[in-house]
Amino acid sequence: MRKGLSLIILSYLALPPLLHSEVIAIRAGSVLDPEAGTTSMNTIVLVEDGRIKAIGAGLAVPPGATVIDLAGSTLLPGLFDCHTHVCLTMEIPAKGGARPIFQSLLVTSVTRSTGYRALQGLANAQSMLRSGFTTIRDLGNAGNYADVDLRRAIEDGLVSGPTIINAGRIIVPYGGQFPGLISPERRDLGEPEYFYADTRDELLRAVRENIYYGAKVIKVVVDDQPYIYSADDLRLVVDEAAKAGLKVAAHCVTRAGAHNATVAGVASIEHGSAISDEDIEVARTNHVVLVNLPTAVLRRAHASGAVIAFGTDESFGMPGVTRGEKAMAFIDIFAKAGLSAGATLQAMTSTAARLLGVDKDRGAIRPGMAADLIATPRNPMDDIATLKQVSFVMKDGRVIRP
Repeated sequence: MRKGLSLIILSYLALPPLLHSEVIAIRAGSVLDPEAGTTSMNTIVLVEDGRIKAIGAGLAVPPGATVIDLAGSTLLPGLFDCHTHVCLTMEIPAKGGARPIFQSLLVTSVTRSTGYRALQGLANAQSMLRSGFTTIRDLGNAGNYADVDLRRAIEDGLVSGPTIINAGRIIVPYGGQFPGLISPERRDLGEPEYFYADTRDELLRAVRENIYYGAKVIKVVVDDQPYIYSADDLRLVVDEAAKAGLKVAAHCVTRAGAHNATVAGVASIEHGSAISDEDIEVARTNHVVLVNLPTAVLRRAHASGAVIAFGTDESFGMPGVTRGEKAMAFIDIFAKAGLSAGATLQAMTSTAARLLGVDKDRGAIRPGMAADLIATPRNPMDDIATLKQVSFVMKDGRVIRP
């Protein structure tokens, strides 16, 4: 029996490699280039080995190619959510306000294991992928590195999911995002949800441990406590992260916090609820990207010409509504703030890809790029709401939603 099995294995290993990989030909009614704001009609996109091989109106379909007919649809690059928390699903608090929200977060961090959070993250990430988000930046709240395990499982091909740029543990001043919720007898409740760091040595250690355990971006909460990170604190974090090729995302909800983060040269300001017009101008000049802004701030930032990327901060569960559907609903905020469909699409594709550092591989439909593609019933340039009706999703050349 053992000898027979060995012969079978040796025979299998001796087989010649496949001479041809599968070629997919997509017949698209139109192909949208969000960066240029142009649309090409009746175009064929050839995909091979997970990448876009060729694009053109007069391309011949290779013999034996698998043909996908999207003649009645618009094809565009897969979308990005630059601020999400897929390993966190909180119950919507009965009372509004920050404190009940953070109470829900504390309950989640105490009652859900890291393993459960990873499975929760998988369900949320796959939901986002099916809704058209082929790349996400996951900014923490993942317990003890559940986001790292999720990203690695996707990259290893164990499960399907979007490309993930993950933050690991969020770096915070003492107390994190739990305002007065932890008693002195239970000082440990804030960890591992957060990484407390107050001195320069603690900040360096927090950055280095995150990098060691698999973070691909560094997330800092600047100002959720009365004591906030200074510009010098943040410069230290930015410099240390840069040594490993990582960028820094800074959660800022006060004017002082946004100012410190902007002048420190972080890659992105998250929320920026109270950012001043002066700091918006500094952000514009220094190419600091603004993400997940409230409507009024989004309107001001867009009018100034600041760089804006799409991010939802979605972390709540709602019966009957998927995480992907909830995330896509944030396009309404862009419309309410007066951004055009073209500006919104750039924030969801090319601009987001540059922020995440994957613009040479994703965020556009060009030969050589990864085949991250979605299709909608109508052209989003004419009707941005059609993004809520994504009818086709391809990730790295694999059809996820036919």
